[in-house]
Amino acid sequence: MASKSGSQVPYGNEPDTGHAAVQHSWRTGVHLSSFAARANDFLLQAGFDRGPWLAVALAGGIAIWFLLASPWQWMALIAGCILAAIGALSLHQSATSFGELRAAFVSISLAIALGVMVIWARSAMVGAEPYDFPRVERFEARILDREEEPARDRVRLTLAMRDAEAGKARKVRVNVPLDADRPHFREGAIIRLRARLMPPAPPMLPGAYDFARAAWFKGLSATGTVLGPIELTRASEDESWLAQVQRRLSHHVREQMSGSPASIAAAFASGDRGAISDADEEAMRDSGLTHLLSISGLHVSAVIAAAYLLSIKILALWPWLALRLRLPVVAAATGALAGIGYTLLTGSEVPTVRSCAAAVLVLIALAMGREPLSMRMVAVAAAFVLLVWPESLVGPSFQMSFAAVLSIIALHNTGWVREFLAPREEGWLAKIGRRGLMLLLTGLVIELVLMPIVLFHFHRGGFYGALANVIAIPLVTFVSMPLIAIGLLLDLVGAGAPAWWLVQQSLELLVGIARFTAKQPGAVKLLPQMGDFTFFLFLLGLLWLGLWQGKARLFGLAPVAIATAMLAVTPAPDVLISGDGRHVGIAGEDERLLVLRDGRSSFARDNLLELAGMDGEPITLEEWPMAQCSRDFCTLGIERNDRTWQILMARSRDRVEERALAAACIKADIVIADRWLPRSCQPKWLKADKRMLSRTGGLSLYLADERIDSVADGQGEHGWWKGRRD
Repeated sequence: MASKSGSQVPYGNEPDTGHAAVQHSWRTGVHLSSFAARANDFLLQAGFDRGPWLAVALAGGIAIWFLLASPWQWMALIAGCILAAIGALSLHQSATSFGELRAAFVSISLAIALGVMVIWARSAMVGAEPYDFPRVERFEARILDREEEPARDRVRLTLAMRDAEAGKARKVRVNVPLDADRPHFREGAIIRLRARLMPPAPPMLPGAYDFARAAWFKGLSATGTVLGPIELTRASEDESWLAQVQRRLSHHVREQMSGSPASIAAAFASGDRGAISDADEEAMRDSGLTHLLSISGLHVSAVIAAAYLLSIKILALWPWLALRLRLPVVAAATGALAGIGYTLLTGSEVPTVRSCAAAVLVLIALAMGREPLSMRMVAVAAAFVLLVWPESLVGPSFQMSFAAVLSIIALHNTGWVREFLAPREEGWLAKIGRRGLMLLLTGLVIELVLMPIVLFHFHRGGFYGALANVIAIPLVTFVSMPLIAIGLLLDLVGAGAPAWWLVQQSLELLVGIARFTAKQPGAVKLLPQMGDFTFFLFLLGLLWLGLWQGKARLFGLAPVAIATAMLAVTPAPDVLISGDGRHVGIAGEDERLLVLRDGRSSFARDNLLELAGMDGEPITLEEWPMAQCSRDFCTLGIERNDRTWQILMARSRDRVEERALAAACIKADIVIADRWLPRSCQPKWLKADKRMLSRTGGLSLYLADERIDSVADGQGEHGWWKGRRD
């Protein structure tokens, strides 16, 4: 039988396309079913605990909100997660054999959507629109908060004022010189002042600290400096008694001691870190001990543990009470009250509240006879913080504290560690040696886990922190803090001097350890900006290693290894340009960083050094023999990949003859200026003038790859990004 096309097809042998499609669909379904079955079996065999991963998914939703650029993307992600969860729930009943996989998929999808909604709502509720431009004005304001910083010769006041131009209330923060401060400038007082106010500064360079984002979530519209005297309009009538206690306690502790130990002891007792010098802060940071200065998990845990142990031991001496009450419950309640009181006394900062919440959960577990240190406990504490302060996720404090706790629990839950620490018949010297070795190993693991986080946020990390912490943590926990408490108690009867002398000696030892460790060769590793994807791989690998059980956790080594390799080949930027165009750093020409200007403050210099991954004192281009500088411009040629890049940089804002400027621009590959340049200035590759930088923010140039990274790349349409309105 002939077909219409003329070809012969035997009757009954026509191709059965419908049957083939059904067969292909069936095979695809079989493959998907097989994959789902294997994934479900993997979850069951690997000891999958949904609780911790839900907290990770919640954090993931928050992090994705920061990374995505605009509201339509946030809405699309929320809708996608909800539709995925609904789709998984609507599967046929035959999918019940994949119950664990389906439940995990549904719950994690909803947790991601919840994270996006929580941080979006938080941003909309507390975010304060920043000022459009700097201004000097006189205004009347109410003092909301007072922060003393004698180490920097200033007091910081957070004020509520009325912006007459915008017709709405604003919250601003101003620095007051110590000589302009008065005792009656307290919370609740109303003052009249003249100040220079500026919008919260965005990152100076890609990868630098984003103060504008932090100020947005604090509700700050501007920061500035007081100009001239401050007039008291109305004295404080409702000053918080807690604020009075904090200040009196801080002053009292500093009066009992001297030098750096006095400032550190005041921080331990009241949370007041304002008197700690920059040099001591830097030494503590480079030695891996800076966490001891921030009132967080270690300090709160020490207070709660001391209250718990003392109460249970003292109450056990009363047989009548011990027979009628469950002493662990009473001791847990006592410890919780002590922890909450200490948290309030030290300022109720987010890290302290977070640590207190986690410690209270541990007490509840102890009172109920449950395992106190578990991944679920950490997950509940993390979820609590993320639901209340979701913006804390992107800060180093949240990441470091929870990463440290997670690594401790994961390490001590491994079989060989439990066997190593199991009770056995041995002498006290062997027991101390075993515990000391475990403490050193724990410190080393924490240091390795925290290293990517420290390098990502601070671009430098201490390599000997594990060794320093082995001495410093017991010193602070078991010597310094108990002695401070004893000294305060003995001061009630005027007999605290011996205790304060011992505190002085113990904290002198702490500062000495920090300075000695920070000065050792190779103690500090400097690193330029770590990419977001590299950081994500580190976090993914560390979470996988910590949250899975058995051999399945070893898969986490793969992303860690990939991230380490990526980090090792991450190039340092060749040229760094600040967002205002005034500061330029050039790396790779000398062991020192070349800079356009020697700034009056260390802020610009430190940012340039950190993002270039360099140390030491920079050298100005005017002093560099290979550069040519006039009163208005500097030119420099640098070699990269067999090509000479000519860079022209403006030094002044004086008018320059346009023809001469255009001729100079034509010869240059890169032109950098902190002012608007005419259109006739056309360099070969990049013109980074005020017009461009107002949109992009600071720039990092990688000349070998001809790549430009900008601050604006990671900002999107979030409210704190000033450049979005230009």
